[in-house]
Amino acid sequence: MCYIIKTFINHLLILTALPLSCSPLALLWLCLSQLPMSYMSCIFQLSPRRTDVLTVTPWLAPVVWEGTFDPMLIDAIYKPMNLTVAATVFAVGKYIMFLQGFLESAERHFLVGFRVHYHIFTDEPEKVPPLTLAAGRQIIVHKVHKLNRWQDISASRMQLIQKVIEDRVHREAIYMFCLDVDAKFYSRWGAEALELLVAQMHSWFYREQRHGFTYERNPASKAYIPNGEGDFYYAGALFGGSVGEVYKLAKMCHSHLEIDRANGIEALWQEESHLNWYLLHNKPSKVLSPEYMWDNKKGQPGEIKVIRFSQVPKNYKEVRENA
Repeated sequence: MCYIIKTFINHLLILTALPLSCSPLALLWLCLSQLPMSYMSCIFQLSPRRTDVLTVTPWLAPVVWEGTFDPMLIDAIYKPMNLTVAATVFAVGKYIMFLQGFLESAERHFLVGFRVHYHIFTDEPEKVPPLTLAAGRQIIVHKVHKLNRWQDISASRMQLIQKVIEDRVHREAIYMFCLDVDAKFYSRWGAEALELLVAQMHSWFYREQRHGFTYERNPASKAYIPNGEGDFYYAGALFGGSVGEVYKLAKMCHSHLEIDRANGIEALWQEESHLNWYLLHNKPSKVLSPEYMWDNKKGQPGEIKVIRFSQVPKNYKEVRENA
C-alpha cells in the first residue's frame, strides 16, 4: 500500500508540468492508470489476460505484452493530456544510414497522436533527412564528434542524454525514451509504455535464467553484478520514463562510466552493463516485453504476438568503427 501511495504522489508531482487545459478528472485517470497493473487488477477485480508469460515482476511492476492492456482505453486516458515525449536517437558514423527508416516508421507507429521531439545526435547533421512530420512532432539535431571506437560512441550516450536533459528537455517534455537508430517500428508502440522508470527485457535473454545473463562480472567495475543476483537482463537499446527519472539514471551511469575509465576498466557491454547495474538497484516501475525491441533473427516465437520495434539486419563489421 505504501508503494501505491508513493507511486501516486510521484505521478502527481510529474503532472504539475502538464498544460493547465488538462482537466482534474483527466489527471486523476492518468495517475490511476500509472499504478502497476497488478494493483489495478486487485482494485477492479480484473483477471490477467495472458497466462503464458510473466505479466508482473516480483516487485509488482507490470510487464507489458500484447493482450495485457486495452489500447483504446490507454489512448482515451493519455491523449487528452497533450503530453510531449522526447526521444533520443544516436546516428553517429555509418549509423546515419538507418535514420530515415527509423523516423519514417516511427511516424507510423511510435506514440502516434502525441507530441514527440526527436533529438538526433549525429556527426553529420547535413545527412538528417528532411521529413514531413505529423503535427506537434519535430526533429532537433545535435552535432557531436565522431569517436574512433564504437565502444566509446556507445559509452558516450549517457553523458549526452544527461546534458540534453539539463539544457532543454526538462523544460519541454514529461516523458523520455532513449532508442537505438538501427531499428524500425512495425506496429503500435504507444502510451502503454509510459511510466516513471521503464526498462525492456532483452530479446535474447528473456527466457534465460540469471546465470546466463551477460552482466559485468569484474568486481572492480562499478557495473559489477555478482553471480546469483539480478532480475532480468535489460536492453541498452531501449529505456525511458519520466524526464526526471531518466536524468537520474543517465547521470549515475555516466558517473560510473567515468570512474571505470579513470581506473582503466571498460565494462563488457559499456553503458548497457551500467544500465543493468542501475536497474538492479533502482527497480523499473514498468517492464516492456521483448515485443518493444525485438530481433528478427530469432523468428517469432508463439508468445510474441506482435513485433512492435525490431533491429534492422546488418553486418556489424560494416557499420561499427573498429569492429
